[in-house]
Amino acid sequence: MTKFFYLETFGCQMNVVDSEQIVDLLGRVGYVQVETPEQADLILLNTCSVRDKAERKVYGHLGRFKPLKEQRPDLIIGVGGCVAQQEGERLLDKLRFVDLVFGTHNIHRLPEMLAGVTGEKQRRFETEFLDAETRRLLFPERKADDAVTRFVTVMQGCDNFCSYCIVPHVRGREISRPSGDILAEIRDLAAGGVREVTLLGQNVNSYGLREAGEISFSQLLRAVHEIEGIERIRFTTSHPKDLSEELIACFGEMPKLVKHLHLPVQCGADPILAAMNRGYTRAQYLEKVARLKDVCPDIRLTSDLIVGFPGETEEDFGETLALVAQVEYADIYSFLYSPRSGTAAAELEENLDPKDKQARFDRLLALQQDISARIWQSDVGRVLPVLVEGVSRQGGGQLFGRTTWNRIVNFTGSPDLVGRIVPVRITASFKNSQAGELEADEVRAAS
Repeated sequence: MTKFFYLETFGCQMNVVDSEQIVDLLGRVGYVQVETPEQADLILLNTCSVRDKAERKVYGHLGRFKPLKEQRPDLIIGVGGCVAQQEGERLLDKLRFVDLVFGTHNIHRLPEMLAGVTGEKQRRFETEFLDAETRRLLFPERKADDAVTRFVTVMQGCDNFCSYCIVPHVRGREISRPSGDILAEIRDLAAGGVREVTLLGQNVNSYGLREAGEISFSQLLRAVHEIEGIERIRFTTSHPKDLSEELIACFGEMPKLVKHLHLPVQCGADPILAAMNRGYTRAQYLEKVARLKDVCPDIRLTSDLIVGFPGETEEDFGETLALVAQVEYADIYSFLYSPRSGTAAAELEENLDPKDKQARFDRLLALQQDISARIWQSDVGRVLPVLVEGVSRQGGGQLFGRTTWNRIVNFTGSPDLVGRIVPVRITASFKNSQAGELEADEVRAAS
């Protein structure tokens, strides 16, 4: 008899890839995905604990499912991902209606754990970290499945231990996937119709550095660039301290490499960068930004910033504002500092009143909104190449795609354009997307 599962995913792109693996594994053992928890025999949350708000959200969502469990005792409820890794068996103790908990290294054990819950009627948890050799054998790999774009995991874990960050504690130490496996997967994806790949890892810049005989990340990019059928290459996330001159040069020499880079700075003041254990200074970061803009003048940068880290003064915050104004990020993802249990920064005394912290956050947001609006508005009237990804949620016969700068564009067009890069004249720019018109004559000329 067919069984049904409902899956919610929180957090980063790495979690999105993990959820794709969960869907694949459950499909192999007869489960079919549904849209609402009320339809499901199995409810799973793939969680994130990088931000305090995300963790609280997980507990809130789990509480929504308790009445369903009371109505249907055979309903299975499970939690995976970073919160599961962090809490382990404690999560089962706190939430008696939860049946299974699986950590970031144990997704592959999900079918086995389900069998234990359904057959042996035992609650299960698995949060052990795996050894490096086993992890290399378990890197997620997906087929094209009619997709135009795909994430491809190239490395996992992190060795940086930024003082505020929980990732090394819940994802484990850094490990790189064999380049031969990566390239073979991308060739298969290209043969299946994928036109854009995003190389994914907690710190892709350090790919291969800890693996004897492995190629560097810039060499991996160049190898992907040679694969027929792949028209665009992206990568994330990129740590500034490992952004080499060799990698920077790729943006000026590889046409398929998009003109966008997410380069988290976190703060613009040296004392706070040191307290964060970021491994670079303000000047070193700005020097790398200058080099990127030198080799690729059209590049647009995005970044992460933390406001209110312990010890941050008004002068420190002013340095952050000045850096944001100088770099002119296309967008930023900004967060109020919140301590993560188990990190070094959790031991630091917070010096800011919450109202002052919020006021600083609002000032940063206002500055960035003005910069972003100006940058994205400058596209209006321009004809930009857009990789068409599918039918737009806007409806009305519209398609959607992305520019080289990772900006969504909605425009009217025929579905047979999906998978192609087409010229679109940008007619309007909004907070999170743009509208455009297909330059039909140019499409016909290229056909």
